[in-house]
Amino acid sequence: MKKIFLVLTLISLTLLSCGSNEDSLQKIDQLFNLYIKDSSGKDLLKPTKIGSYTGVTFMDQLAEKDNVNVSYNRKMLTDSTYYLEYLAGATRQFVEDTDGGKIYKSEIRVSLTKKISETQNAPVVQDKLEIFYRSSPTVFEVSRVLYNNQLVFTKVPDQPNVATIIK
Repeated sequence: MKKIFLVLTLISLTLLSCGSNEDSLQKIDQLFNLYIKDSSGKDLLKPTKIGSYTGVTFMDQLAEKDNVNVSYNRKMLTDSTYYLEYLAGATRQFVEDTDGGKIYKSEIRVSLTKKISETQNAPVVQDKLEIFYRSSPTVFEVSRVLYNNQLVFTKVPDQPNVATIIK
């Protein structure tokens, strides 16, 4: 009888500990989309088009080792506009404590290779992408983004994390 009581107590405690309180969950909002266009609004990320950046690499500048690739996806909208989707992968470095939580940043070197003819590419362009994150008990989110030291994105609640670079 004591064994059955003990087993039932353990099962009850296990079931109670599996219950979730959605208020205690941290919202994660770290997906970031980057568009690159020229001054006339032409998409510069078409993967095979002359005049576009056909080669793109992301390198983690805060990694312990040199030359650490960071993954991203080149995606296309239904209107054939391309963008770079970055979710995670670069090292995050603590920056500061604030009243609203902690601030972290990632630094990514963006290498862009522009196709200038069927057989030639322009010299590789090296740009700097800095992504700042805000972390609190309720949210971990992209808070602002700098591209070549220029602010290109500031978080607006409940809006997607999107920036457009003009080159």
